[in-house]
Amino acid sequence: MAGECVPEGPNLKEMGEEELWELINDNRHRISLGVRPCILIPYLRQVKVLTEVDEDEILSCHNLTNRCMRTSYMLDLLRTHGRNGAIALLEGLMIHYPTLYTQVTGRKPSTEPSRFSGLIKYSELTEYLIRAVTGMQTELQEARNEAGKMGARCSFLESEVRQLMAQEEKSRHLQTENERLQRHLSSLQRDVTKLKDEKCDLYIRYTAAIEEKSAINGRLHDLNLEVYQLQTELQSIQMENEFHKQRSLRSVSPSQTPQLQEAHKDILQQDLAEAIDSQVELAEHLKNYREENEKLLRDKHGLVDQTEALSLQVQQLSLDCKMHQQKSTVVQSQMKELQVERDQAYQSRDDAQAMIARILAEKDTLRSQLVELQEAVFIFQAKRSPRTQLQRSDVENISWESPTSSSEESPLPVRRRLRRMDALNPMSLSSCYSESEDAVPTSVRSKGVEPPSPESLRRRQEVLYADSSLETAETDSLLDDFVCLSDGIEEEQRHRPSFSHGSNSVSLSRTSAPPFLVRTRPKAIRIIGRVLSISLQCETLLSQLTVVGGNKSGVFVHQVTEGSAAHTVGISPGAQIVEVRYEQNSRALKMVLEDSTLEEATWALSQVTGFCHLSLRPRQNDYEALLQQLQNSKTSSGDSFYIRVNISLPADTSGALAVSCNDILHVTNTRPDDTEDLWHASQVHPCQLLDLQSGTVPNYYRAQRLLIQTIENMSFQTKKGQKVGRVEAQSEQKAVRIVSTGRQGRNPLWVSVEEENTKSTESGPPSPSKSCVTLMPYTLVTPHFPPVCRPILLLPTILGRMLDKKLDSWQGFQLCEPDVLTSSEHAAHIQRSEILEEVEPGGNQCYTFQSVDKVMKKGLHCVLPLGLDCVRRLHRFEIFPIIIFIGLSARNARKLRSKLQRNGQTEEQLLACSKSEEPLLDKLPCLYHSVDPDSWCDQNSLLTSLRTRIWEEQRKIVWVEPDLW
Repeated sequence: MAGECVPEGPNLKEMGEEELWELINDNRHRISLGVRPCILIPYLRQVKVLTEVDEDEILSCHNLTNRCMRTSYMLDLLRTHGRNGAIALLEGLMIHYPTLYTQVTGRKPSTEPSRFSGLIKYSELTEYLIRAVTGMQTELQEARNEAGKMGARCSFLESEVRQLMAQEEKSRHLQTENERLQRHLSSLQRDVTKLKDEKCDLYIRYTAAIEEKSAINGRLHDLNLEVYQLQTELQSIQMENEFHKQRSLRSVSPSQTPQLQEAHKDILQQDLAEAIDSQVELAEHLKNYREENEKLLRDKHGLVDQTEALSLQVQQLSLDCKMHQQKSTVVQSQMKELQVERDQAYQSRDDAQAMIARILAEKDTLRSQLVELQEAVFIFQAKRSPRTQLQRSDVENISWESPTSSSEESPLPVRRRLRRMDALNPMSLSSCYSESEDAVPTSVRSKGVEPPSPESLRRRQEVLYADSSLETAETDSLLDDFVCLSDGIEEEQRHRPSFSHGSNSVSLSRTSAPPFLVRTRPKAIRIIGRVLSISLQCETLLSQLTVVGGNKSGVFVHQVTEGSAAHTVGISPGAQIVEVRYEQNSRALKMVLEDSTLEEATWALSQVTGFCHLSLRPRQNDYEALLQQLQNSKTSSGDSFYIRVNISLPADTSGALAVSCNDILHVTNTRPDDTEDLWHASQVHPCQLLDLQSGTVPNYYRAQRLLIQTIENMSFQTKKGQKVGRVEAQSEQKAVRIVSTGRQGRNPLWVSVEEENTKSTESGPPSPSKSCVTLMPYTLVTPHFPPVCRPILLLPTILGRMLDKKLDSWQGFQLCEPDVLTSSEHAAHIQRSEILEEVEPGGNQCYTFQSVDKVMKKGLHCVLPLGLDCVRRLHRFEIFPIIIFIGLSARNARKLRSKLQRNGQTEEQLLACSKSEEPLLDKLPCLYHSVDPDSWCDQNSLLTSLRTRIWEEQRKIVWVEPDLW
């Protein structure tokens, strides 16, 4: 109807080019805002006013960043086609934008062929109009379908909202019931405490009553004795009175009888009165005693009742005591067995030391014989010809008289020297030469080849005959004197010159060596306490033995190849490998395997080639227990440690475990099925040390490569302008936690590799397969079980300060108050690192460790109005706060606008604070909890969510990383 009321404007066919473009330019702004170039371009291409190049330039040019700029650029291109361009544009508006066409031209739109200018044929125009109408109908149908789907979706979402509201109401009811139960539990605990106190009071009263009863019984016995004595005295007095009365009657004459009777009557009346008075007095005493006895009987009955009540408690306590006695008996029996084993071990050690002492005595005897033989050799050398003697003197000047000269100055190779087994390779002749340079000629254990001095011989005799029982330390030092001969016969014969006298020749080769120069053991063994140090020469150590165990149980020798060098020196299954020393690329390396994993130990032993030292500890019982556990499938190896994952890893069909960033895993085997790039691990229950779903994860180096690859994909990913692309990029960034360490060049999880002083200034490169950068895919963590109430730290800081006062008003929460310190107290707290944060820089008000500890001792959650810097300071004092980061969006920030304005802050400052503090959370050595911004809409819902989160986090185990720097 509105279109019919529009007045007819000028005829477009009669207007010239300038008039048409003036009409278009007058409405250019309206056309730029209301027209989509992608809808008009097909018709403009049909009438041939735009080419394919023009279409690509309009739709794909990077300089045209919005629709208005593309529409304006399309008008500029049409302007170059003059009147045809204007007519084609207006006809396109008439077809696709009839309302805009009416606003621009003032004419009613119509699809009659007579209204078109003829730039396009009738058949082509009809076909285009049919396609346009069909497309519009299709779009209309799709829009209706989409509207139906959206309506169904809205109904479904409304039902879900109602369900969520019902669940929320139910959760609130459960939370209220939980709080009530917690309060009831607290009251019951207080009642139990009161009952325990009353029980202690009853014990005390029972003891006092028993003592009082004993005193009363003694008193009653004394009173009964007194009553009996009084009755006996009364009877004796009455008998005496009767006796005196009869005697007086007999002695009185009849004439005096009346007078005596009167006198006697008076006396008897007086005695009777006195007796009556004494009886009354005795009756009163007896009455008092009876009342006191009745009172004591009543007290006795009351005490008997208390005794029966307490006897039940005593029986219960006696049962507990019996249980504790049984436990202590079992512990004592175990202690006795351990003491017996210890005594046996000490006896074995003493026997071994005695055997070593005998061997050393025999060795010194053989050494004295060796000296005599060397002196005989010198005599033979002195009798040689002058020419030969001159040649030999040149050699001796280098080898005997100048022990500090280098081996390169010797014109001829010298004979094999006697060497000590202090980590030397007996097959290396150059190492023997360099070692003789540091020898001391007068030492008891001299490494030089010259004959021992008189002082050395005298000290040898003192050591040999001083005492037959040698101390352990002395035995350890004397064991360094073992001599090792070379195993290469042909090499020694080539390097050793033979000395002849006349027709007889004396050869110093191995074939003609005296029997006492040949060792019964090919290598030296040194015993230090209960650790054996074995030196051997081998090509590849790992090919001669296999190991089992791990960091929890220790690494044990499992199998030894028969006939190998390891088997020859006496290495047997059941020995724990404590330490390995070897050389690699002119560097002396020491691998401490006492607490290493099976993967570390296998890699370390695979690196050992040539001469090496092994430190072994006999632990046969532990080895057999480990084998028993492996056979019963109780454990898969001796490894056990916990890690925090810093990269998300998907699951696959090969049994890989799907983990997310910040998950905690319990690694139980670092070489499952002898694989080199996988670990067997299990997910850990958040509240208990229980293993849940298990599977395999990449080992450290493979996970490190995956981490680097993921970071590279995130860095070089093509950034598209679509919204979907931005969301995918954000989700991928959350799958990685960037953690680095200052320990470069090796695996930061390994703590057993130490590099000793190198023998050469040149150091070879590290193994390429085991090289390590500072990015860490896994970090070691240790579990902590904090007390009942942990402190609360809310982030971002601006929002946290607003919520701290709300939490302070809750039951069970208290805001941390700063302490006012003097200058001396401030300095002392800084020295002890007890200041967490200062209220004002340079002020005397500070938040200290004591203020937090004071609130925690009350059994309350301490609300910390502090920043992230306080977390590491609290960890030093074994205090682990609950860290909650509240996610924010622009919509959430607008909900808090009024509260921010009261504190003199804005929404932009709140969002900036959240954006700056969120990246710092990944650098914390502990886990934290994030509140999704879509989970709350106002302050009340946020506080309800926080209460639930705090209760959940309080139950969880706290996992803490070590200091990586």
